[in-house]
Amino acid sequence: MNENSRVAIIGSGSWATALVKLFLNNAKTLNWFILEPEIRAHVNEFQHNPRYLSSVVFEKEKLVLFDNIVDVIEQSDILVFVVPSAFLRIWLEPYKGKFENKFIVSAIKGIIPKENLTIAEFFNQDYEVPFDNIGVVSGPSHAEEVALERLSYLTVACKNEDHARIIADRLTFRYIKTILSHDIYGIEYAAVLKNIIALAAGICHGLGYGDNFLSVLICNGYKEIKRFLDKTYATKRTTDNSVYLGDLLVTCYSQFSRNRTFGAMIGKGYSVKSAQLEMNMVAEGYYAVACIKEINKTHLVKMPITDAVYNILYEKISPAIEMKLLTNSLK
Repeated sequence: MNENSRVAIIGSGSWATALVKLFLNNAKTLNWFILEPEIRAHVNEFQHNPRYLSSVVFEKEKLVLFDNIVDVIEQSDILVFVVPSAFLRIWLEPYKGKFENKFIVSAIKGIIPKENLTIAEFFNQDYEVPFDNIGVVSGPSHAEEVALERLSYLTVACKNEDHARIIADRLTFRYIKTILSHDIYGIEYAAVLKNIIALAAGICHGLGYGDNFLSVLICNGYKEIKRFLDKTYATKRTTDNSVYLGDLLVTCYSQFSRNRTFGAMIGKGYSVKSAQLEMNMVAEGYYAVACIKEINKTHLVKMPITDAVYNILYEKISPAIEMKLLTNSLK
């Protein structure tokens, strides 16, 4: 990988659209795989995504649109995946090759359901991509604020610092500051876990709990994330940095947080299915809580918030009853 490597964005949601905007700031051309033919046709004709961040207008001459995932993989060097984790394997089914001489970037804040693998683990185990050739891009950053060009910080993690720096340089711009990290494991799992805490925050908001209680919940959620990371993969990391604590805070408090929104709907009495249909977006925390619950059967980390969210979403326990019980275990 070098400064001339061809970059491809794979995905067409809000964060994918925001990343297209960011990479185009420092690129002459950019490959973009869009699965939905109607979105692809609209971008091609009108230079903006009709479903997500529609105010962002792209320079047509810089974009190369693809309708075939095999073609975009073969014609790109850096592959930035920005699709819901639950559907990643399905999206990749047409591609039968290896990812030799490719650099994989995950901008997915989720985990592969049933297999219980983070995105980096998935590419390493299923496609034998070495961790030196896998990077992770994480926040705290909501796509909506990136689209508005509000100052945001992104962390780029990779075992190979030179590779991380190349990706960071592609993203750095006047409203984007980048930070480098080696902690792929911690950053991926922190992103998964903060979505679960945000679901809990949303549920409590939907039930009518105020900011005073939410601050206690989020504080305990931060400690829950730290306990999990320390127990499962202890290493030198500072979890009060923005990529860990900051991402947790923005996901729990922001109006743009889909996990908080999903949780709020559950707290107000929506069923899981009706909330998913009304949002028309994937709340990664829904899948993540089942995966973390299963993973934790091995590690036995104390995770009362995760347990409460799981009980509400999968065991159909009343949100009001479950959250009332949770309040007795928080400090």
